[in-house]
Amino acid sequence: MSEKARKLLQDCSAVLFDFDGIIIDSEWPIYQTWKKVFADEGHVLEVETYVQCIGSDFDTWSPEKHLESLTGKSYDWKTINAQRQITLENDLENAETLPGFRELITKLKADDKKIAVVSSSSHRWVDMWLKKLDIVKEMQEVVCKGDAPSIKPAPDLYLEAVKRLGLQSSQCLVMEDSLNGILSAKAAKCPAIAIPSRLTSCLNFNIADAKIESFQLLL
Repeated sequence: MSEKARKLLQDCSAVLFDFDGIIIDSEWPIYQTWKKVFADEGHVLEVETYVQCIGSDFDTWSPEKHLESLTGKSYDWKTINAQRQITLENDLENAETLPGFRELITKLKADDKKIAVVSSSSHRWVDMWLKKLDIVKEMQEVVCKGDAPSIKPAPDLYLEAVKRLGLQSSQCLVMEDSLNGILSAKAAKCPAIAIPSRLTSCLNFNIADAKIESFQLLL
């Protein structure tokens, strides 16, 4: 699969990166905050259940609705989520890009390929991290929730990125860690490489054009 992934990289004109779980390992800490909320209510939140919303939002699957259905209770989600956000940002205070990412960016620039980030997360979250990691200057485009009618698994965000870059979908290689992200890329007719995170490694990525363990295999 790594040979096929390298060939896809060689043939493309642009690489479109997801953000959470691809550029930084943020999905696992987010899951841990939800796992604690469930544990405090006497319930277990299994990875295999939670991953349904990875790469998308709570319209796909909602931990809030799931906990309410398990307990029959209602919750002050505004307060709970504000506390989760504080915990999350503390946990990620010293986060760095995933192994091989910066080296891959250097390679892509040397090969004159365009680079973009395409995320179902908000600009507030993604832009903050791109600036903090000092990589925002490497991106030709950053497309996030709100920049297109629907987020992943709909194709809209990737189609918007393709349009902004002035390319065809077939020229834009997507790198994703979630099944919702891969479904989005394929619906947009972009070739896609799955790079599962420790959270999404339980998923079946057969729909992807290639699957690898890390960016380092592309260097």
